Amino acid sequence: MTQANPQFHCASWNIHRGRGNDGVVDPARIASVLQHDVCHTPLDALVLQEADEDPHPHRGFLDLARVEAATGLRHLHTDAATRWGPESHGFLGIIFFAQPQWRVENITLLDLPGHCHRGAVIVDMARDGMALRLIGTHLSLSQALRVVQMRTLGQHLHRRAPRQTVLCGDLNEWRPWGGLALSRGVTGLAFAGPTPATFPIKRPFLPLDRILVTAPAKIIRTRVLDSPAIRMSSDHRPIRAEIALER
Repeated sequence: MTQANPQFHCASWNIHRGRGNDGVVDPARIASVLQHDVCHTPLDALVLQEADEDPHPHRGFLDLARVEAATGLRHLHTDAATRWGPESHGFLGIIFFAQPQWRVENITLLDLPGHCHRGAVIVDMARDGMALRLIGTHLSLSQALRVVQMRTLGQHLHRRAPRQTVLCGDLNEWRPWGGLALSRGVTGLAFAGPTPATFPIKRPFLPLDRILVTAPAKIIRTRVLDSPAIRMSSDHRPIRAEIALER
């Protein structure tokens, strides 16, 4: 009997610097929503955006120990070299959490061009004979800058050994078909996946947040999560995907 491809479960969420629709910055509320509404069924990885303060020095505001206890995931940026600075929890608001069973081989921070400082975090990880590249990013509102940012990311990836890749984050692309920035002509990679709407949070009609993959990985299902607590906690809804990986 042929063994089924293993599955990778991940979620991505722009948490809006912890500021909810009531105007209150409430890290405890974010931790509670992660526990009860985002990670209520186990995840392999969680990628957050806007999860550090915006002004320099980009201080972290989440209670990381509480998030880890609530989700069963571990914070991956324990090494200072994987954070923006000593007071940050991640890189330009991008923070990774993952199941302890996943072995982190390498974490790369990539600066992306633009008048607002943007970046990408690239994590090479492995488990049980599976090798995976997980990328989290938050792209510009400008299509021209998104093209340049994704071109920069694509050029970086082409200098590395190929690996099945998962790209997730607030990609700020409203076109369901992907737009120029996410095209193979710009990135050199064929990213694919469903594009459900995630923004604005009360009545989404724009697919700004996405989880996309390159072959041989394949997305089985993508869901946009919703609950009263989620709607109160951010301006974006979280997105979650089940992905079939190749060993």
